[in-house]
Amino acid sequence: MEKRKIRIFGKDAYLLGQDEDGIFQWLEAPSWDCGWYWGFGYIVTLTDNLKPQNSRDISSHFHAENFLSKWSKFMGEKKPLLKIRVFMDKDGWELSELFEQFYFLRKAAENFGRGKCHCADTKIPSWKKEKLAGEINREILPKVMARILEILSPKELSENRVDIEDKLKKRIEA
Repeated sequence: MEKRKIRIFGKDAYLLGQDEDGIFQWLEAPSWDCGWYWGFGYIVTLTDNLKPQNSRDISSHFHAENFLSKWSKFMGEKKPLLKIRVFMDKDGWELSELFEQFYFLRKAAENFGRGKCHCADTKIPSWKKEKLAGEINREILPKVMARILEILSPKELSENRVDIEDKLKKRIEA
């Protein structure tokens, strides 16, 4: 299956593959949300599977957490989400690692930015490190996301990782 990039609802989406029912699974591009965190890792299906750019809405969405189980038969008892993929096994392993890094780092940036996890209203002292949260959001996460998008980009539209990374960093500054 060939790699594809489309524009839907004001943002780019990258084809991951198809499920066993032939439904295309798309990864939405990153967005800098609410001025303090990266929205990314959303896998969506669309209302018009054959002409996705004509879709009026998203049919379903879920997160790319535990991405390895979504594509690899190796990972267990249930069938993986992606029956047909746009990437080879080698890239699937790298994507799995990158998505794990993304979710870990995003949570770390959130915790350092707030100074606690906010699980309960306690008198635990804050360990707020805004500079570290900013570095994760401005420097590290754009590198991770840029590599994911680089892997999924069609060759004819392929930008290099540095260009993608620069565009992501500019979203924070805007």
